[in-house]
Amino acid sequence: MSPAITILVVDDHTLFRRGLIALLRQEEGIEVLGEAADAGEALRCAQALQPDLILLDNHMPGVSGVSLLPALREVAPRSRVLMLTVSEDEDDLSAALRNGAQGYLLKTIDGEDLAAALSRTMRGESVVSPEMTHKLLNALRNSGAASASAPKPPPAGELSPRELDILKELTRGASNKEMARTLGIAETTVKIHVQHILRKLKLSSRVQAAVWGSEQGLGG
Repeated sequence: MSPAITILVVDDHTLFRRGLIALLRQEEGIEVLGEAADAGEALRCAQALQPDLILLDNHMPGVSGVSLLPALREVAPRSRVLMLTVSEDEDDLSAALRNGAQGYLLKTIDGEDLAAALSRTMRGESVVSPEMTHKLLNALRNSGAASASAPKPPPAGELSPRELDILKELTRGASNKEMARTLGIAETTVKIHVQHILRKLKLSSRVQAAVWGSEQGLGG
């Protein structure tokens, strides 16, 4: 068996933090090492525990999670940091990724998707909530980095008509639930199609797929 993913949860809202920890402890292969409610406690715990992954809220008293990122990476250089926040602000997203966060998730994520995101993060993938994909694309375009953000995949002609429909919706920034509703299919079917698209295009994340789709004019 693979060793458990060790986690430090950093969030100033006690009720949410305790609920999240309870949820994580139900997942096989995840071990919560500790929790912190503010920046100082987060730094002390990160340095002492050296977790595999730090789940970090952005809105905390005194110092924001985004501002705390460089210090966390200094005291726990091998820990990956995943933002888990209510903030849908494009600037927060850009700053978090620029400061070294491995991904950016919204607190509306369900438990199953969160567990999958943790596993993907530990595999070295960057994970971003589907609702934030469009804003990430805007940030990349504004910085001129979109064309360099993804490898050049095979032509879109290798995708089936349904996969192409999914890719167009993904490029527009639609979530799996929104795509399922728009296309009249099950959300689990959408997830399978997204996996097939990534494999066929030789991409590692839906963000890369959305960037590439945008470059191909598929999101209009």
